[in-house]
Amino acid sequence: MEFRRNLLSESSRVWVLFLFCSLFVHVGCLNQEGAALLLFKQSVKEDPDGSMNNWNSSAENPCSWNGVTCRDLKVVSLSIPKKKLMGILHPSLGDLSSLRHINLRNNKLYGSLPVRLFGARALQSLVLYGNSLSGSLPPEVGNLKYLQTLDVSKNALNGSVSISILQCKKLKTLSFSHNNFTGSLPDGFGSNLVQLEQLDLSYNGFNGSIPGDMGNLSRLQGTVDLSHNLFSGSIPATLGNLPEKVYIDLSYNKLSGPIPQNGALMNRGPTAFIGNNGLCGPPLKNPCSSDSPASVPSSIPFFPGNFPAAASDDNNSGGSNKRRGLSKGAVIAIVASDVVGIVLIGLVFLFCYWRVVSCRGKTQGARPGKGRNGRTECCCFRKDESETPSENIEQVDLVPLDSQVNFDLDELLKASAFVLGKSGIGIVYKVVLEDGLTLAVRRLGEGGLQRYKEFQTEVEAIGKLRHSNIVTLRAYYWSVDEKLLIYEYIPNGSLTTALHGKPGMAALSPMPWLVRVKIMKGIAKGLAYLHDFSPKKYVHGDLKPNNILLGQKMEPYISDFGLGRLANITGASPMPQPNKDPVEKQQNQLSEISGNLSSNSGLYYQAPEALKLLKPSQKWDVYSYGVILLELISGRSPVVLMATSEIDIVRWVQLCIEEKKPLSDVLDPSLAREPQCEEEIVAVLKIAIACVHSNSERRPSMRHVSDALEKLSSSG
Repeated sequence: MEFRRNLLSESSRVWVLFLFCSLFVHVGCLNQEGAALLLFKQSVKEDPDGSMNNWNSSAENPCSWNGVTCRDLKVVSLSIPKKKLMGILHPSLGDLSSLRHINLRNNKLYGSLPVRLFGARALQSLVLYGNSLSGSLPPEVGNLKYLQTLDVSKNALNGSVSISILQCKKLKTLSFSHNNFTGSLPDGFGSNLVQLEQLDLSYNGFNGSIPGDMGNLSRLQGTVDLSHNLFSGSIPATLGNLPEKVYIDLSYNKLSGPIPQNGALMNRGPTAFIGNNGLCGPPLKNPCSSDSPASVPSSIPFFPGNFPAAASDDNNSGGSNKRRGLSKGAVIAIVASDVVGIVLIGLVFLFCYWRVVSCRGKTQGARPGKGRNGRTECCCFRKDESETPSENIEQVDLVPLDSQVNFDLDELLKASAFVLGKSGIGIVYKVVLEDGLTLAVRRLGEGGLQRYKEFQTEVEAIGKLRHSNIVTLRAYYWSVDEKLLIYEYIPNGSLTTALHGKPGMAALSPMPWLVRVKIMKGIAKGLAYLHDFSPKKYVHGDLKPNNILLGQKMEPYISDFGLGRLANITGASPMPQPNKDPVEKQQNQLSEISGNLSSNSGLYYQAPEALKLLKPSQKWDVYSYGVILLELISGRSPVVLMATSEIDIVRWVQLCIEEKKPLSDVLDPSLAREPQCEEEIVAVLKIAIACVHSNSERRPSMRHVSDALEKLSSSG
């Protein structure tokens, strides 16, 4: 009671201050949005990390406050996760008319969800998981027409889910897990929320049958988790219509009957169905009794011709009268309706053609600034642009691809950042978070094509790759004007720098053969994983020393896998053009040797067949790897500058062999001090020559290369 009295007192003070400022305008008065946020601050009883210390009434607006993001001085995002905030959600947050994102996850907020909160009708994401909120989910949630993410998992919410949630037709992520929700899912759940991509209802008290229309959720991904509830009845066969890659977890409910064997329900392990004593049939060991309905649905579609009643008609004596055919009047009616339909369609197309032609005549003389409006109105049919604020709805929250990601966008944007390098595919930053975690962040640019779905598919596939010699993509961020890729940070720079140094670098330390072999083996293992053991048997397509990064113990990491594809999707990738000017070409080579990121730096690592503009293949990667081996053995750059000409390293080594020059002429001079390694060096040189064979079919696979290197006596 004392806390509640204090809260009311503080709230009154805040609003008095706002009213005073409204009557007597002067510099330093807080605007209405700031006053609403200040009420939320007053409702927070504990803030041990001081995350809202700079929230005060002396500011003109709240746009510089921790956790607050503005656009045109309007609050669009409130993000204060994992800060141990203890208090209630103040209803004033619902007064922020432009608020799109609330992220207060993993705090200690308690009390109910205020009805007024759902007055913030522009909300696109509401993330409150990991608190102690109680009470029901207000039916006013249906007011949030643009809501894409609703995550209230790991709270103490209860009651049934209102049918009004079906009005949130843009929902992509819905997570109610680990609460006390009860009742059945509203009718039309699967027919209305067709945009859903993530669904988690686990660990609640939902009961009744599983809606049959849930099979309509064709965009679902990952795991659809309905486990640990009280769902009863049979499993709808329509669940098999879900994408086959979706894992459906129905364990620990009260389901009964045979398990349908179709689509996404086929070939699932028993763990998806355990804890349902009434279920029978594969994959469970509980066989169905003879009186159980068939567990395999008919694959024959429903037509009047195969409907049982029609079949029986065909077998009786009266059936012949029903199969004589259509009457003359019926045929005339059908033909007449077809003619009318064709005429109507023709009129519609004629109208469209007239509108486009007349519109073109009007827009040809229009000013350049009017082109967009002209194009819009030339369309025959178009959606009312006032119906929705934006079809390219921003995705502001960071999307984690790694279970170890425990930072958010707010922490990332406020971290210390240092430029590591620049290229045509964006800038790479070293980012150090407040807790000391270091990351590498690649910014793909501000513009480009808005192909989010394609980008999401590609980046999530890359994020699933896990190998000790491949840089891990840990998270990504997409918005209309910003795309970020967040990687683990590899501390020792690139192989290019280790071999050739860079401007301003102290004298280059020679790299021992033992370290070089370790690098060779690691790259080979990483490529073999991509080629033969990854989910889709990938091709890197742009392997070069610049994207081989070295760890603390000089272990190699292959980076930039899939980057070309992502850059193409976002429009951030300029196509490299060959240099015809020898001076410019030499400058680019020297730039690469010095460690700069040149748009043409990968040309000398591309296989000969790349000149035919063929799609990159695994044998293309093998060739690139062979060039890197030659570079590690010789210590030379990929283009060798001779007295009167220049030649690529592959042709240079081949000439040395043809002219029977001594091995010492090919070796990096620092390796001449390790004569005991000569036998291994020759073995690696033979592997390199095989990898750079001009005939791609004669090159070995990376698995064979890796196996051959493992037989070398050097450790690594």
